[in-house]
Amino acid sequence: MLIASQLEPTYARTVYPCFDEPAMKATFNIRIVHDPSYVALSNMPAIDVSEMKDENGSLWTVTTFNTSLKMSTYLTAFVICDFDYVTRTERGNEIRIWARKEAVKNGYVDYALNITGPIFSFLEDLLNVSYPLPKTDLVALPDFGAGAMENWGLMTFQESSLMYQPSDKFTSRKAMIAIIVSHELGHQWFGNLVTMNWWNDLWLNEGLASYFEYLGAIFVEPKLSLDKIFYDHVVQPVLREDNERGVRSLSETEEKIKGSFSLISLFDSITYSKSYLKEFSFSNANQDDLWTHIQMVVDAQNEVQLPASVKQIMDSWTCQNGFPVLTLNLTTGTISQEQFLNKKNENSPDSYNNTWIIPISWMRSGSSQPLMWLDKSSKVFPEMQVSESEYDWVLLNVNLNGYYRVNYDQLNLKRLARLLENDPKAIPAVSRFQLIDDVFALTQFGYIQIETALELTKYLAREDELFIWNMVLLNLVPENLESTLKNYEVYPLLKKYLLKRMLPIYHYYAGFIRQNVDALEDDYFAQVYLEKLFATACWLGLQDCLNLSSELYAKWMDNPEYKIPFLIRRTVCCYGVAMGSDKEWNFAWEMYNRTDSTKEDKDILLSAMSCAKESWLLYRYLQYGLSDTLFSSNYTSIIILYAVTKDIGYRMAWEFVTENWPLLSERYGKQPALDCLYFCGFLAYSSTSMFKP
Repeated sequence: MLIASQLEPTYARTVYPCFDEPAMKATFNIRIVHDPSYVALSNMPAIDVSEMKDENGSLWTVTTFNTSLKMSTYLTAFVICDFDYVTRTERGNEIRIWARKEAVKNGYVDYALNITGPIFSFLEDLLNVSYPLPKTDLVALPDFGAGAMENWGLMTFQESSLMYQPSDKFTSRKAMIAIIVSHELGHQWFGNLVTMNWWNDLWLNEGLASYFEYLGAIFVEPKLSLDKIFYDHVVQPVLREDNERGVRSLSETEEKIKGSFSLISLFDSITYSKSYLKEFSFSNANQDDLWTHIQMVVDAQNEVQLPASVKQIMDSWTCQNGFPVLTLNLTTGTISQEQFLNKKNENSPDSYNNTWIIPISWMRSGSSQPLMWLDKSSKVFPEMQVSESEYDWVLLNVNLNGYYRVNYDQLNLKRLARLLENDPKAIPAVSRFQLIDDVFALTQFGYIQIETALELTKYLAREDELFIWNMVLLNLVPENLESTLKNYEVYPLLKKYLLKRMLPIYHYYAGFIRQNVDALEDDYFAQVYLEKLFATACWLGLQDCLNLSSELYAKWMDNPEYKIPFLIRRTVCCYGVAMGSDKEWNFAWEMYNRTDSTKEDKDILLSAMSCAKESWLLYRYLQYGLSDTLFSSNYTSIIILYAVTKDIGYRMAWEFVTENWPLLSERYGKQPALDCLYFCGFLAYSSTSMFKP
C-alpha cells in the first residue's frame, strides 16, 4: 500500500480547507496519523513520532512535522509508504532518496543520490541564494501520473525518472534522470521560493526550470552534448506545436508551457535571477517583475544595447500567440516577418498583424556577425546584401538562438545547398538541424515546394550527426513505416533517394553493433535514435540490415541468454521474424511467454510477432489475440493494431475484425469496438506521406 499526494494545480482544497491560490502563501503545521509499519513524509522534517490508540484499541503512529516555510498550498505534500532510503548530506541539507526496498537494495537509486547534492550546490552557487530547507526527500513512486513534482522538500517522481540500474552501461537513461532531477531542483527556487502570482504566468515556473534543468544536467554529465539535446527535445518540438491558430500565447497559458527560454538566453547573463530571487523570496511575482529586474541589469552596463525596453521586447513574445517566420531577400538585404501559419489551411487568415522584436544572430560566409534587431514588419539590412560570388552566403538564427523560422530566397538556398555538399561542417550542427527542419516545415505549410527542401538534403551522405538524420527521417519517412508501403508511388522514390545517402552512417554504426556495441555507451543520440535509422534501412530493403537482423536473431535462438543490443532490439526482433519462417515466429512466442520477460521485452515481442510475412502466421496470431487463455482481453486490440499497420496485415485485420464483430463488441462494448473497426478500415484504405499527390 502507498499514499502519495499531487496537489498542483488545485487539489489542495480536496485535502484540507484552504484558500487554494498560489499567491495566498502561508506556513503549514502538518501531522499524520498512520499505520505503525509505515513511514510518513512531508515537506519538513519530522519533529515528533508518538503512538495513539483509536476507539477499537488499535495502535497508530502519529508523526508531527516542523512548521513549514511560507509557501503556496499546491506545494504541500505527504507520502505514506514502507519504502527504504539512501542518504547523504550536502552543505547541511539532508538528502534522502526513497524507493521500494528491493530497488534500494539493488542500488537503483544510487545514481540519483550521487547527482542530487552536486546539482543543489551548483544551483546555489549559480543563483547566489541558499536553499532554505534542512532536508530534501526524493521519492520514486511505482505509479505516478505527473511524471515528477517539485513539492518543497518532498519531490515525487515516477520510478523510471529516478531509477538507474548499475548494469545499464548506456548514458541515455542517466541523461534523462539528470535532466528531470535538475528540473525539479530548479523549481526549488523558481516556483517554490518565488512563485508566479497566478497560473496565467505558469511559464515563470516552468520556463525557468526547463532552462536550468539543462545547466544542471550538463554540470553532472559533461560528456553529453546537451546543447543539441535541448534543441532536439525542447525547442524543435515546440516550434512544431506552436504554429496552429488556436495555440494561446505564453502568458495566458494554464498548462505547462516549455521552451520559451530560447528568448531569455539572448541576454547571456543570469545575474537578473539573483536580484529577482532575493526580492521575491517567499512571495509571488508576475512576468513584469522579471522584466523589471532584467532591465536593471541592462541599464547598469554598456555592452548590450537593446532597440526597446525589456518589457516591450518580451511582451512581443509572451503576450502574442505563435511565432514569426523571417523571409530574406539577399539581393536587396530585406528581411520581413509574419506569423508562421499554415497557408494550406483554408480557414487560415492571410496574416495577423502580429510583429515581434526579433534578435538576429547571423553569419556570413563562415564568420560571425554582430547581433541585429528586426523591430518592425520589414527592414533593409545593407550588410546582408550578397555579392555575385557563389561562395558568399548568409545564415540567420545561428545555433537556433532565436524562436523563429527562416525562409531564404532561392539564391541563398542554392549557395547553402552547395556549401553543405562541399563542406557540411562549415555550418554548425545545430544550424544544419534547424536549416533542414525549417525547409520541411515551410514545405508542409505551403511556403515552398518539396523540391526546394530536398535540395538541402542532397548532401546527407556526408552527414554524421544522428540527431540531424533523425529529423530528416521524421520528415521524409512516416512514423508508421509499414503502412506507407501501400503508397506504392512513394516507396521506390524514397528507396532510391534515401538509401545511398544513408549507407555511410548506417555502416559506421553497423560496425559497432557487430564488433563493439559497448563503445556507444556515451553516444546519447545512438541510444535514442539508432533504432529509427536501422528500422528505416531494413524497411527500405538494405540487404546488410536484413542480414544483420537475421544473424543477431539466430544468435539469440541458439542461446536464449544472449542479449540482442538494446539500441536496435525492436528492429532485430521484427526483421528476424519477418525474414524467417514459423520457427522464428514460434521462438518469439516462446520468449514472450517466459516468466522472466520484462514488460519492455513483452512489448517488443508483441510487436515483432506481427512482422511475419506469411499470411497464415499473422492470421494465427490474430486468432491467439482472441483467446482469453493466451492473453488478457486488453491485448486483443493491441495485436489487431500491430497487424493493421503491416503491409500484408491491414486487409487481413479488417476482415478479422468484421468476422469477429459479435465477440469483439460483446467483450469491449460497442463504442471501443467501433473505434477499432473504424481505425482498421481507415488504415486499410489510406496512407500518409509528404509526397502524397
